[in-house]
Amino acid sequence: MPEGIFSVIAAFLNEIGLPVEIGDIREDTFLPGIHPVSGVLRVDLDKLRWPGDLLHEGGHLALLTPDQRRQTHGDVGDDGGDEMGAIAWSYAAAVHLQLDPAIVFHPGGYRGGSAAILANFASGQPLGVPILLWRGLCQSADYPRMIRWLRL
Repeated sequence: MPEGIFSVIAAFLNEIGLPVEIGDIREDTFLPGIHPVSGVLRVDLDKLRWPGDLLHEGGHLALLTPDQRRQTHGDVGDDGGDEMGAIAWSYAAAVHLQLDPAIVFHPGGYRGGSAAILANFASGQPLGVPILLWRGLCQSADYPRMIRWLRL
């Protein structure tokens, strides 16, 4: 795993108020090496396969209210709208950090649909932006620029 990419992502998440904590994870996790607990993204570097997954999980937490973030434990939910919003959020974060979006939308994720997701964003047909608008995080004309990174 490229340490530099992880460091850039972790620093960004910490800066916007989504703490990243490095430590052992013994629980089964949805994404290898990442366990969201009480609004903190716990990361086991020995198990983390794709550093871009950290941006995606950060996107899920960012879409929650502060109370909902504090109540998370492992599973960030299975709401389809929130999934689309997390996709849009993590793409915007990658662009903001000047990272290749393929770091987030890697071949090992998105049930084989990462190439299609990247193609949508590249063609100007981004997914999930209405969720970000609804949550007050961006304005459609300025996307992928964000007004704020966390839902209030």
